[in-house]
Amino acid sequence: MSLLAPLVAAAEHEELAPLIFPAWVFPLIAVVAFAALALIVWTFRDVANRHADRIARGAAGSRGTEQH
Repeated sequence: MSLLAPLVAAAEHEELAPLIFPAWVFPLIAVVAFAALALIVWTFRDVANRHADRIARGAAGSRGTEQH
């Protein structure tokens, strides 16, 4: 018990570290980061369908050409 009392007293008087930004900036950073990632993902939409003709040509050209 003699060790617990000074630890509790020290914890009560402990000051928090100051933030480098106001508290509202941190959620704003998260929103901007997620929006940027969403924009990157959105730019790659429908990529597979743009190249569907190449895939179909490659699959059609390789049918029956397997050699054992």
